[in-house]
Amino acid sequence: MHRVIGVSDLDDVEVDTEEARALYRDMVRARRFDERAVALQRRGWMSSFPPYRGQEASQVGAARAMADEDWLFPTYRSNAMQLTRGVPMSDILLFRRGRPEYYSDHDVNNFPQEITIGTQIPHAVGYAMARDYVGADHATLAYFGDGATSEGDFHEGLNFAGVFDAPVVFFCENNDWAISLPRERQTASATIAEKATAYGFEGVQVDGNDPLAVYETVSDALATARAGKPILVESLTYRQGAHTTADDPERYRDEHERSLPDWRTADPLERTETYLREQDVVDDTVVEQAHAAADAELDEAVAEAENAEVPDPDELFENAYGDLTAPLEAQREWLRSYLDDHDPQRVEF
Repeated sequence: MHRVIGVSDLDDVEVDTEEARALYRDMVRARRFDERAVALQRRGWMSSFPPYRGQEASQVGAARAMADEDWLFPTYRSNAMQLTRGVPMSDILLFRRGRPEYYSDHDVNNFPQEITIGTQIPHAVGYAMARDYVGADHATLAYFGDGATSEGDFHEGLNFAGVFDAPVVFFCENNDWAISLPRERQTASATIAEKATAYGFEGVQVDGNDPLAVYETVSDALATARAGKPILVESLTYRQGAHTTADDPERYRDEHERSLPDWRTADPLERTETYLREQDVVDDTVVEQAHAAADAELDEAVAEAENAEVPDPDELFENAYGDLTAPLEAQREWLRSYLDDHDPQRVEF
């Protein structure tokens, strides 16, 4: 059994006051972004959104532990990590409105979000090995949910990393649900962290609702990876909302939720704020400023996304193949003809 690491277990936590405040501010930014994105989706502003409420401490703590030169291989629920790593809010909003994922010109070492479950895991291993071959002194972090551990890509990626000592951190954010399937219905192992043993390297669990513990644990894991050893971190958190805005969690959640310990389902933002107030790290002024700054940033991001240039529909067909195939050529001609007769700003497909 792996012990769940919390901040009280870390005797040498080196997070100072400013870093703790930065963790808190990024959690507020992530929470307010999630709330605004869900509200925007509900009024038809974008087609869908994967909420991550309840997972802010896990994602922000992990992202802030990464160095700028480290590479993140994310999945679709990684928006809090993306924001913390420097991806503009407007980019994420525009991506959800059909634009290229990294719309603006910015320099962040993030690969595209992977929606196909688990496929980023072997990608991260291969990239980590390639960078190691050329002597690059940084690590790679593959972010995925507990549902991905039921995919073959998870096992293949970890096996390859173990055999070839790939400098990669496997960061599994266990929010206890793979859509409507609880973790115990996916695997008979007591923990996900212990699965690392089968592949010849270390696995650890951390309290994913404690950003300081996540920050320290992932910092240590990245140091392990940079030293040439892969490692699996299981961050125990809880998805408070739906799997996506197309999901109704009330149909499957209540009975299972009552079986979980209180720390697992506690709100990480409230818990962190309470702790930091007790440590005299934040007060009313810091809290109010964090919320006001996040709201102002969001207002600007939404306005920027709404004012972004409407892309040429022909861009849908670019870069699919070197030479456009006959079926795609026919589809492009149909779309051109359709748009000639309709306002492209109001087209519904």
